[in-house]
Amino acid sequence: MTSLPRPRRAVAAVVAVLLLGMCLRAPVTSVGPLIDRIGADTGMGATALGLLGALPVLGFGVGSALAHRPAVRFGLERVIAVALLALAGGLVLRSLDVPGVLWVGTAVIGLAIAAGNVLAPAVVKRDQPHRIALVTACFTAVMSTTGAVASGIAVPVSDAWGGGWRLPLAGFAVVVAVVAAVWGVRAVRSGPAEAPELPVVADAAPRAGTMWRNRSAWVVSLFMGLQSACFYIIVNWLPTIETALGLDPRTAGWHLFIYQVVGMISGFGITILMRRRTDLRGLGVAVGLTMVVAMVGLLLAPGAAVAWVALAAVGSGSSLVLALSLFGLRTAHAGQTAQLSSMAQTVGYAVAACGPLVAGWLGGSVAWELVLVLTALIALGQAVVALGAARPGLILGR
Repeated sequence: MTSLPRPRRAVAAVVAVLLLGMCLRAPVTSVGPLIDRIGADTGMGATALGLLGALPVLGFGVGSALAHRPAVRFGLERVIAVALLALAGGLVLRSLDVPGVLWVGTAVIGLAIAAGNVLAPAVVKRDQPHRIALVTACFTAVMSTTGAVASGIAVPVSDAWGGGWRLPLAGFAVVVAVVAAVWGVRAVRSGPAEAPELPVVADAAPRAGTMWRNRSAWVVSLFMGLQSACFYIIVNWLPTIETALGLDPRTAGWHLFIYQVVGMISGFGITILMRRRTDLRGLGVAVGLTMVVAMVGLLLAPGAAVAWVALAAVGSGSSLVLALSLFGLRTAHAGQTAQLSSMAQTVGYAVAACGPLVAGWLGGSVAWELVLVLTALIALGQAVVALGAARPGLILGR
């Protein structure tokens, strides 16, 4: 990295971020299509499976609170490389046929992904400060595509291996290990040329508490949480909901694939609408209401499920790009971006973790149709919160 010319270094940094994006969603999205098989194999009911789905999201919240300080001390590249190694290990651990390791491995996966979730926006802010929305859209596109493929092939791969769920979930560890090697090389090559972002983050560290005392930062965090709650309810429970509505599991799995692919395309689309805009409140409200309409449509007209899933994807994919972009757009430098990213994802994923858990209890105990109502209400709240989260202006000054 230190020996590369500046343009090549910038390209290498973007490629590394995109490779990181490959690893941050598939370990979670591959579980939803197989969750009924996990339950049948382990004997867990809907509430326990809901807790299993919520566990990585809880890990996102806890890990988000812990990721910032190691990045200050050791550097972004080093922390990301270690997190990816932990993620590969968690994927293998989760799939071992040993009592209790399903939970331990899932928790490790959540903590490891959190580091990438938090630090990727800081890397983008540092290396591409004038292309935050575009690079963020590319990052989420890769994340969504990989997650979509993982969901789409989960059941076919499971069927090919006799209906088991362990090997399909463990196989992605190979990809993560390769990406960890890429970031390991970047960490080894990091030197004085990469150090400027660390003093910025470190200088900002004494003021980290001011972010937690800032009302606007809390609103951005809540927006992050509500849009994440909608996403993780759908990712974990859409196949089960659609099966309850009469669709077969393979079709439901591919609907989850469509959800993520359309979400990826929508993420690019919203960057065009965001261009040259300083006030993003209208877009924030619109993407929240899109999810509301999609959930109501799926509830009232399940025969057109694929259309409603695609519409939900428009709202979800756009919301994610908007949420991640706000970390950079509403902060003055990479240090503040890391702080806001850490806070928003700590708070946000704590909120989001309640989604799959409550949805699992509600669907298993009452009716799966009520999960669609729950998601619509959360999305409506997201639209309201967007009025504060997406307004123009920095959260903190320089």
